[in-house]
Amino acid sequence: MAICNLDLPTQVTGLSLGSPEQLAGELALTVANALRGALDTRGAAVLVVSGGRSPVAFFERLAEQALDWAKVTVSLADERFVPVSHGDSNEGLVRRHLLKGRAAPARFLGLYHNVPSLDEAARLADATLAELGPIDVLVLGMGEDGHTASLFPGSPNLEQALSGDCPQRCLPMLAPSVPRQRLSLSLPLLASAHLTLLAVQGQAKLATLADALAGDDVAAMPIRAFLRHPLEIHWCP
Repeated sequence: MAICNLDLPTQVTGLSLGSPEQLAGELALTVANALRGALDTRGAAVLVVSGGRSPVAFFERLAEQALDWAKVTVSLADERFVPVSHGDSNEGLVRRHLLKGRAAPARFLGLYHNVPSLDEAARLADATLAELGPIDVLVLGMGEDGHTASLFPGSPNLEQALSGDCPQRCLPMLAPSVPRQRLSLSLPLLASAHLTLLAVQGQAKLATLADALAGDDVAAMPIRAFLRHPLEIHWCP
């Protein structure tokens, strides 16, 4: 069922699910089917996911999917500048909830490096991402301020990260919430994905999405950058 009361651009489609469980299941099936298509076409697949609390159920469902996971590379749209053992680590989240069971053989490319500064970590992550290959599926989330990945309104490097000709794959970013220091893929790399999915839950984020659709200032609400490209939105109350 389409998302009601949203005037979506022609390049954006929306699906309304009944519950977080249904959203997780539908998202897992959509991602798995796209990865199977990539595996059939070129013998490899690349999945880039977001962190936070919301994707846990989706990760658990995706890990159950029957795929040739040894030929799948998984990476992150963004990361917190904390050790993998830290509770806020996106890599730690992915390792606990996705890279297990059937999905355990997948190759993982992380963004975090144990170095003294965020700038140095971003440089190392940028070099790591040179190994990523074409992104087949990108799964994004969205905050109530309109950020996605770690592209936060007001972050010092936001303009550079949102530039269509940004040469860096990864940039240091600052979040308004703890942990403030973040790493984020830049828009050119994120927008290169063959399939981009946006998962959002709740009325508050539906209202945020409506605000994003009503305006053009990408710096004010970075999610707007992705509303200009083909996008599939999965939403539930």
